[in-house]
Amino acid sequence: MNKSSVQKLLDTLNIPEKESDDLLSISKTVELGGEETYISEGQVPRKFAIVLNGLFRYYYIDEKGNQFTKGFILPGNVLSSYSAMRNRTPSFFYIQALENSEILEVTYRKWLQLQNNSPYWDKFLIFALERGYYIKEKRERELLLLDAEARYRTFLSEFPDLEKRVTQQMIASYLGIKPESLSRIRKKMSG
Repeated sequence: MNKSSVQKLLDTLNIPEKESDDLLSISKTVELGGEETYISEGQVPRKFAIVLNGLFRYYYIDEKGNQFTKGFILPGNVLSSYSAMRNRTPSFFYIQALENSEILEVTYRKWLQLQNNSPYWDKFLIFALERGYYIKEKRERELLLLDAEARYRTFLSEFPDLEKRVTQQMIASYLGIKPESLSRIRKKMSG
């Protein structure tokens, strides 16, 4: 991705020109292949990124090896195991590219310097954290109060093209159901 494409994305995030230039001066673009891990469980993350293009997921693995998809991350969103990075503790989950992707990566150390130099970045951080909190709160409500079919309909509404880009296993784990249950729901909805 060229600099003007990166700048366009930063413009869509409403980052002012000076701050955008400052961010670009401390970041680098990184390409990841499909299925490549960005952050692993147990790793103390020292970086975060903005997704420029592609697709990522956050997921957990239990002691039996079962994977549980926590979320899907699309372009324009921040990619981070934030609390682990902030507290310098191991991440509880994995971050994986699901297809060839490109990110704008910043080390946490450089981010803190940037944040200290401009009050804008405090506002940016609050916005990103509020957005993440909203998504987390909405997802918890859906998992607790909606049945599997309603959760699947919500998934299709929020991620209209994602079903073609990820496996049925990933979708089922995101919905909190087994792949067989997802097959039954799909069959019922198409019939």
